[in-house]
Amino acid sequence: MRFIEEIVVEEFLPTVRSLLAAELRDRGLTQREVATLLGISQSAVSKYAHGDVRINETVAADDRVAEVIADLADGLADDELTPVQALVELEVLIRELEGGSDLLARMHEEAEPELANYPSFRVHDPENELRTSERVRSSLRRGLHLLENASGFAGLIPAVGSNLVACTPDASGIDDVAGVPGRIVDVKGQATIPADPEFGVSEHVASILLAARANGSDARAAANVRYDDAIQDALADAGHELAEFDESGDMEKNAGRAVAANPDATVLYQTGGEGIEPITYVLGPDPETVADSLRTLASSVHGP
Repeated sequence: MRFIEEIVVEEFLPTVRSLLAAELRDRGLTQREVATLLGISQSAVSKYAHGDVRINETVAADDRVAEVIADLADGLADDELTPVQALVELEVLIRELEGGSDLLARMHEEAEPELANYPSFRVHDPENELRTSERVRSSLRRGLHLLENASGFAGLIPAVGSNLVACTPDASGIDDVAGVPGRIVDVKGQATIPADPEFGVSEHVASILLAARANGSDARAAANVRYDDAIQDALADAGHELAEFDESGDMEKNAGRAVAANPDATVLYQTGGEGIEPITYVLGPDPETVADSLRTLASSVHGP
């Protein structure tokens, strides 16, 4: 009798560590550096490098595994990702692969064929609250990484700062929306992210996202940038649907009304007023999509 955790420990993790160690070595890291990042011994890294650890070809051939390994290697090698953040990313991947008939679940059924007699059997529920939250934060980190490295993005940050936020599928309040504590700021021409994303820390941008969703938008992520004619023109040229709302009174309600009148809107904006800075809000299905839109916008407005 084998539990799915045994599949993870005996088949999945050795393969992932071996692939990740190889990717890090390919990026020029020493065995000592790789060992430190992965929390293993140098001798273990040497075994991975010399093929002394058996790789599960089914795991190695999975596209999602390969994509996550490449992303983790880039982040760790460039000091854009801490070992703890990499661990969270792998935990999220494992939980996704355990669900339903996914990779690890299939491997478990191959090891324990009688499990196939239970069609509704799910070893782990990938939709529980903790795992859902971690997936949102993981996606948000990837989006923030794109923004942090986007040429010209700092020039889009308004005086009040920017934020990139993302919500859980059934979000009903601010605590269901993750964002950057303290907002993204421009420090000498560089977009600076002061802390790891958390839930419940972005009242304003989160409120705009929730108002849009409550009035028909399918958006799961949003970010705010400056408002000006060049920005609006570039967003329209990129295929975004723009909707203006009134900044006076209850701004969130006004934004919601604008979405109700145009549910396809992916850009909301207000042109400012006395004591109110004009702001543009870009909506999207996930943080990576929003970040990519802003990266394209920065290139269009400020040039490559």
